[in-house]
Amino acid sequence: MRPDPRDGTPVLLSPERGLRLSQTAAAIVTLADGHLDLDQIVSKLTIRYPDAGRARVEGDVRSLLHELRIRGLVEGLEPELASAPAGSPAPGLDSGDLEASGPAAAAPYTLVAELTHRCPLACPYCSNPRTLVGGRDELTTDEWLRVVDDAAALGVMQVHLSGGEPLARADLELIAARAHERELYVSLVTSGVPLGRARLERLAPSLDHVQLSVQDAVAGPSDRIAGMAAFDQKMRVAAWTKDVGLPLTLNVVLHRENIERVGEIVALAERLGADRLELANVQLVSWALENRGALLPSAAALEAARAVASDARRRLEGRTQIVFVLPDWHADRPRACMDGWGRRFAIVAPDGAVLPCQAARALPLAFETVRSRPLAAVWADGQALAAFRGDAWMRDPCKSCDQREVDYGGCRCQAFALTGDPSATDPACSLSPQHGLVRAARAEAERPAERRLVYRGR
Repeated sequence: MRPDPRDGTPVLLSPERGLRLSQTAAAIVTLADGHLDLDQIVSKLTIRYPDAGRARVEGDVRSLLHELRIRGLVEGLEPELASAPAGSPAPGLDSGDLEASGPAAAAPYTLVAELTHRCPLACPYCSNPRTLVGGRDELTTDEWLRVVDDAAALGVMQVHLSGGEPLARADLELIAARAHERELYVSLVTSGVPLGRARLERLAPSLDHVQLSVQDAVAGPSDRIAGMAAFDQKMRVAAWTKDVGLPLTLNVVLHRENIERVGEIVALAERLGADRLELANVQLVSWALENRGALLPSAAALEAARAVASDARRRLEGRTQIVFVLPDWHADRPRACMDGWGRRFAIVAPDGAVLPCQAARALPLAFETVRSRPLAAVWADGQALAAFRGDAWMRDPCKSCDQREVDYGGCRCQAFALTGDPSATDPACSLSPQHGLVRAARAEAERPAERRLVYRGR
């Protein structure tokens, strides 16, 4: 729990999310420290708030803990103890996520630090750009430390140390330690290759969370998609992560070749003791767009996987959080890409370019780098970041759509890749004049066929 640097509001930080708390909710969360049971928490709060009365205090505590348990944010609470009294809303949970302040976003909440594009894996759905930044062009250690300092000063609360594979940087420990010193919530986003236990133990004091990518439930198919034999190493890293006491997210990109094994993937997450399982259906940009014929699943396979995930979410409530991210191309409305262009996420590429999403370099825009100006200045008025903020850039049907402040126009990279116009309506939207492109791809996905994979960087 950290104060929001904008207004001091207590925020409970967790992987990729932050929950803004009222003072009452923060008082409850502060006491849920692993040492007090529910009755002791209620007793302490009854003394602190004598006018409320014990019955009301207990109702508020149970309601809040019930909600946090559903969200996967509290451990060690039996379901019967977390039952919420009828008609008792959780106190002070007005917003489930951190929100940017207006369309131009005064400051991002999350920094995605793409430390390098180097990676031993060659996943055919990688979000890295088709033209990778070479090692000689990467920011130096001192430059990355300055980016972390600037991000903290700007108001960032979370940092994802990502890539490529961030383990390829020999200075990863230094960068993680600086982010920890700046009181950021630090997530390591990794394939686990190469990582030894000794290095993880050195990193652990600076980390709040590890997200480990796994390509499938068993070695053969997983290694095929990764482009190398890595599954057994990933299993070791998962076990080490739990041994050193760090929360573990398994990230599995779902696609045509593995979507029918969601049940087995859930079982793997259970065996590994994962705190969170992210089933992220493939988003068809960058390398994945090249491989869309081999990756896009059928509608029936998607619905079956969603049903399995829903059952697992209910069964594992309070133990493992299950996140199922729908693919744009099987929906009639696009998602808000990265919660909206330049609103919540600032991505800094290996060479320092400041981006709204990992794939944005495919667009005909000149993105400034932190080598030219500080992060705060680029974020505030960089021309490329301003290009698709708000709705002034929109044309109909987006401009008159009542969902424009929900999906923020969808994915600009997807629009450009399919239409050649980054300001076009995202073809994933049924209102787009080019929606037929997506419908045709769906129809193709219904036909079984062997399709060649184009691997990242090869």
